[in-house]
Amino acid sequence: MRKPIIAGNWKMFKTRDEALQFVYNVNKKVPSKDLVDSVVCVQSPVLRDLVKRQGDNLRIGAQNMHYLDSGAYTGEVSAPLLDNIGVSYVVLGHSERRAYYNETDEAVNKKIHQAFRYGLTPILCVGESLEVREAGETNEYVKSQVVKALKGLGKSQIIELVLAYEPIWAIGTGKTATSEMANETIKAIRDVVANLYNSETAEAMRIQYGGSVKPANIKELLSMSDIDGALVGGASLDADSFLELVNAAVK
Repeated sequence: MRKPIIAGNWKMFKTRDEALQFVYNVNKKVPSKDLVDSVVCVQSPVLRDLVKRQGDNLRIGAQNMHYLDSGAYTGEVSAPLLDNIGVSYVVLGHSERRAYYNETDEAVNKKIHQAFRYGLTPILCVGESLEVREAGETNEYVKSQVVKALKGLGKSQIIELVLAYEPIWAIGTGKTATSEMANETIKAIRDVVANLYNSETAEAMRIQYGGSVKPANIKELLSMSDIDGALVGGASLDADSFLELVNAAVK
């Protein structure tokens, strides 16, 4: 059985003091990592502070990184640095990075390879716009993202990678794909992976849903056959809310 994973994406929220207080509040209350992977992905300046204070069952992730080891790339963060300070996960290809910073599928693929080179677990984000959904082109659009992002990866890497399906029209809008809609697209993604690799690899790969996930809908989403967790924005900022989410994932 695939172990569920709940990852909070804090985006550009929380000061250092607020981030530390959150970790102090949840550290001893998150379920065992044997039952669920509990992750918060935070702004770069507080990564080391939180890694130093994470307990046995909480892990810290970055929200982005460059695909090169070093260089004249002002404002970027390198995988060697993330590895050096003990970061466990990194979100790659989030729709906001794609939209606001012109991140391409090819760049995302390079970043995934770089993450694996340094022992980081990538959380790969894919998802369609409302226009694509209404045109009935969701599966083809997401398939293209998945195929390009996974290019050159081995089966063992696919199993380790976490994929997050986040329909762009449901991020931060209060709109949520129905659990059936989310599961249908995630199952289609799993079929893409099966065709690229094999059914065993596809069945072992963990796929999250993201898009206005909150305590009120997490249980229904996780009851679906192919949804293995959630990438959560606003509802992960509050300690009690985050704890509700990770506890709901314990099966």
